[in-house]
Amino acid sequence: MGSRTGIFVTLEGGEGSGKTTQRHRIVAHLRSLGREVLESREPGGTEAGELIRDILLHRIGSLTPRAELALYLASRAQLVEEVIRPGLTRGVDVVCDRFLDSSTAYQGGGRELGIELVERMNEWAVAGVMPDLTLVFDLSAETGLRRRENRGGGGDALDRIEREDLAFHERVRAAYRELAERHPDRVRLVSTDGGEEEVWARVRRALDERLAERGAGSR
Repeated sequence: MGSRTGIFVTLEGGEGSGKTTQRHRIVAHLRSLGREVLESREPGGTEAGELIRDILLHRIGSLTPRAELALYLASRAQLVEEVIRPGLTRGVDVVCDRFLDSSTAYQGGGRELGIELVERMNEWAVAGVMPDLTLVFDLSAETGLRRRENRGGGGDALDRIEREDLAFHERVRAAYRELAERHPDRVRLVSTDGGEEEVWARVRRALDERLAERGAGSR
């Protein structure tokens, strides 16, 4: 990819894991250091990606696992070339709510396509753009689904992936935990035990350590 000063951080985890709250805190922390930050999400983040997101989560009742994966990969490839790579090249930090590890966990693990297969497909889709730090917010699938349902709207407000059964979401969690073992230099498993401040302390420690390693402090 060439030299860059921006740091690329991705947030991962099952449903109801608290990613959104911590994403806001990460962005605020980076900006407090005088850094320019770009936020994005997957699937989505581009005009094409948002259309794909609508298809994946709301418009289609059923998709084969391979078709589902292909759509996620298409959204990801567009996001990389339209948003992430240009941002990092300009020296901007990028914080993304989900990225390639979501497909590995949800389609590789949850849909049982296989972690190795999905990782190979991801390599093609991201074309060398990899996160500097991936934070996986870990909690039991049952707890996460209960939290998601309690956010309001009940079952009718859940998207197609959220409506999958508990066994599916347990496979997703197991895949995320395996990814943390496979890629310890990049993927950090963050316990969601305790309150928001305790979780943030773990997140900030991991983030500040990576910034220090990259020599990418305040500017």
